[in-house]
Amino acid sequence: MSRTKEQSWLDALPQAFQKYRNGRKIDEVECIVPDLNGMSRGKAMPLNKFSPDTPIFLPISIFYQTITGQDVDMEISNQWAETDMVLVPDMSTAMAVPWAKEATLQIIHDLQDHEGNPIACAPRNILKRVIELYRQSDWQPVVAPELEFYLIQPNIDPNEPIQPPVGRTGRSGTALQSYSMSAVDEYGPVIDAIYDYAEDAGLHIDSVIQEDGAGQVEFNLSHGDPLLLADQVFYFKRIIKEAALNNGLFATFMAKPMRDQPGSAMHVHQSVVDIHTGKNIFSDANGDATDLFRYFIGGTQKHLVEVMPLIAPNVNSYRRFESEANSSAPTNIAWGHDNRATGLRIPNSGAQDRRLENRVIGVDTNPYLAIAASLACGYLGMINKVEPSEALAGEVDEEQKAQVSIPTTFNEALSNFAEAQEIRQLLGEDFCQLYGEIKKEELRQFHREISPWERQHLLLSV
Repeated sequence: MSRTKEQSWLDALPQAFQKYRNGRKIDEVECIVPDLNGMSRGKAMPLNKFSPDTPIFLPISIFYQTITGQDVDMEISNQWAETDMVLVPDMSTAMAVPWAKEATLQIIHDLQDHEGNPIACAPRNILKRVIELYRQSDWQPVVAPELEFYLIQPNIDPNEPIQPPVGRTGRSGTALQSYSMSAVDEYGPVIDAIYDYAEDAGLHIDSVIQEDGAGQVEFNLSHGDPLLLADQVFYFKRIIKEAALNNGLFATFMAKPMRDQPGSAMHVHQSVVDIHTGKNIFSDANGDATDLFRYFIGGTQKHLVEVMPLIAPNVNSYRRFESEANSSAPTNIAWGHDNRATGLRIPNSGAQDRRLENRVIGVDTNPYLAIAASLACGYLGMINKVEPSEALAGEVDEEQKAQVSIPTTFNEALSNFAEAQEIRQLLGEDFCQLYGEIKKEELRQFHREISPWERQHLLLSV
C-alpha cells in the first residue's frame, strides 16, 4: 500500500484517536470481532500490514465453540472444512487501545462470506438484522444500557470463593452501600483509570454509582443507536477489565459471582423514534402513551421468556434470579410505572423520553445479542398489536407470579427458545439452531462437574 493511501485513512480516524496518538507512530492494529459470548476474537498486525481495503480472514469455526473452548459437532454441512469469513472493517469504530505500551489501534469488523453476504451467526449482523426491520417501518430504535459489574480480589484458584476487593482504607468491601459516594471513592484509582481509558478511546460515561454489592459498580451510558451502544458495551467491558488488572484487581461480569451478594444486570432503556420526524412514537401529540408503546410492552411480555438464553446466556445467569436475600433481580415480566419490582419498568420522563427499561437482562450477555433480542420482542409486539397485561402498582403477589414469572433454570430457558417460532424466524433459524446447540453443550459440561457443595454435604452424609 502506498504511503499516500495509508496516510489518507489514518488522517480520517476519529479525533479522539488522533488526540491519543499525539503524533506517535502506530505500533499495531487489532482487527477484532465479537464472538457468541461477546468476547473479542481477531488478529493483530503491524500498521504497514493493515489496510481497510485488504481482506482479512478468520475461520467460521470460532462460532462453533463453547465458553470453555470445546468444539461442538452440529448438523452443519461441511462444518469442519473451516471455511474462512471475510473481515470488513467498520472504520467508524476505530479507537485507541489505551492500556497498550505503544500507540495501538483497534477496529471492530463485520463478517461476510466471499460473495459479500453477511455471516448469519455473527452477533453484530444479528443486531443489524433487527435494526433493519425497524427501518423498514420507518422506525429507529434508541437504547441506553446500564452496566453493573464487580471489582474483586484476584481469584487465582477457581476452587476458592471470590472475595470483595480491599479499598484505600485497607478494609474489604461491604454490601448494601447503594449510591454511597465513599464506597465509590474506595476504588478511586480503578475508576479514574476507566475514565482515562474511556477518554483516550473517545467513549463517554453518563454516570457512575456504587451498587448494592461489595465492590459492585454501575456505569450508565448515554442513549443512542443500538449498534453504536452495543459496540460501546463491547469496548467498555475490555476497558474495565484492563483498568482493574492494572490496579491489582479483577473486574468480573459474571451475573452472580458471589453467593451472598446481589447479581449484576445490564438494564437496557428502549425507545423508538420516527426516522423522518425524530419524534418518539411511544408518545402522541398530547404527550400521552400511544398504542405502539402499549404493543411494545405487550410484545416484550410475550416473547421475553422465549429469548432468555440470549439475555441470560449462562448457567450462572440463573443464580441471579434466586429469590434469596441480597437478590434485587426481577424474576418476572410484569410492567409498571417507576416500579423496580417489575422486570419491565417505565421510568419517570417527559413525553419525548418515554421508554421501557428491560431489567431482566444480565451483564454476562453478549451486548449485540441481548439488545437484538430485547428489541425483537418489542418489534413483534408492535407489528402484531400484542396487548400487555395490566400495569402493576406494587410488588408481584403470589397469585400473579404464575402468570408473569420468567424461567429460573437454563434448561427451561433453552426449551422455550427451541419452540419460539416467531423469534427464530426474525433472528434467523440457522443462527438460533447453532446458538441453542452451543448452549446445550455448555449445560452438559456444567452438569458433568462435581461442585464443592456436593463434596461438602454428600461425601460423608449419604
